[in-house]
Amino acid sequence: MNTLEERSIDCPYCGEEIEILIDFSFGEESYIEDCQVCCRPIDIYLGEDERGELIVRVSDENSV
Repeated sequence: MNTLEERSIDCPYCGEEIEILIDFSFGEESYIEDCQVCCRPIDIYLGEDERGELIVRVSDENSV
């Protein structure tokens, strides 16, 4: 099973759509990746929903 996947996300700072490469092989995970447009740090959360589908959530560094 290929655990690498390219996803489009919207930067929570500048609103630009960017492509990120994510690796689901580690299961639930949180990490920070800089926006390719405005260079601000995006908090990225990888996990599963209640149906077992893979989800990606993004937020700015000040969100709880």
